[in-house]
Amino acid sequence: MVGPCGAGKSTLIAALKQYGYHCRHIVQEHSYVPEMWKILSNPDVLVFLDVSYQTATKRRNLNWTMEEYKQELIRLQHAREHADIYIDTDPLTSKEVIEQVLACLKKV
Repeated sequence: MVGPCGAGKSTLIAALKQYGYHCRHIVQEHSYVPEMWKILSNPDVLVFLDVSYQTATKRRNLNWTMEEYKQELIRLQHAREHADIYIDTDPLTSKEVIEQVLACLKKV
């Protein structure tokens, strides 16, 4: 599970574990090693949750700058390009994100 801060990774991981999935949050957004997600876990399925700066800041009351957000996106680029599942969480509730990921996992 990768994505910018505030995208909903922790919430999704907790929910998926209840459905029997083994999930791991790779803190790719904090690493300058582009393939860290693959090196640390080489997942069967890579889920990328995306979120805008504005939404992330509202969800988590983050005290960060747009530049810091942009740096996270740069660090996440490799994972985003290789994601099996990509979800833009901005317009979705946590429940909707979970439902979409579960539907995608059934297809993988």
